[in-house]
Amino acid sequence: MDATNPLPSRDRLVEITIDHRSLGRSNPNIEHEREVAIFDIIDGNAFRVDEVDDGPYKANLSVVEDKLLFYVTSEAGAEVAQHHVPLTPLKRIMKDYFMICESYYEAVRSAPPARIQAIDVSRRSLHDEGSSVLRDRLAPRILVDDDTARRLFTLVCSLHWKG
Repeated sequence: MDATNPLPSRDRLVEITIDHRSLGRSNPNIEHEREVAIFDIIDGNAFRVDEVDDGPYKANLSVVEDKLLFYVTSEAGAEVAQHHVPLTPLKRIMKDYFMICESYYEAVRSAPPARIQAIDVSRRSLHDEGSSVLRDRLAPRILVDDDTARRLFTLVCSLHWKG
C-alpha cells in the first residue's frame, strides 16, 4: 500500500492451487520454478475476470483433456468463472521451452558464461512468446498483466511437463 493507493486492488489473485493429478513427472528445477512462480504471482499480480467484480480471487489450475482449466472463485469461495484454454497453440512453444531449459540447466553446471547467457536469451524469448500466447488465450474472459502472464506460463509448463 502507498499514499496514492491506500487499498490493494481487488483485481488480483490471493491464492493459487494446482490439481496435483494434473502434474506430470518433474524434477527439482521445475518444482522450484512452480513454487517461485506461485509466490511471485501472489506477491504482486493483476488479474481480473471480465464483467465480474468479486475479487480478490483464488484460482485452481488443472489440465483436463489437453486443456488448461482455470477455476476461479472469490476469496470467500464463491464460484466466479471456469475458463478452458486449449493447450494446442502452446505445445510447440512448450516443447521448445523444455528443450532449451534442459540445455540451460546443463550449461549452468559447466559451460562458460557466454554460452549460458546465449541459452538464457533463447529461453527468455520462448518464455515471452508463450506468455503472450497464453495471455491472448485467457482474454477476453480473464485479463492479466505481462508479469502475471509470464508467471502463469511457468505454471502451465510445470503442469504440462512430462519430464
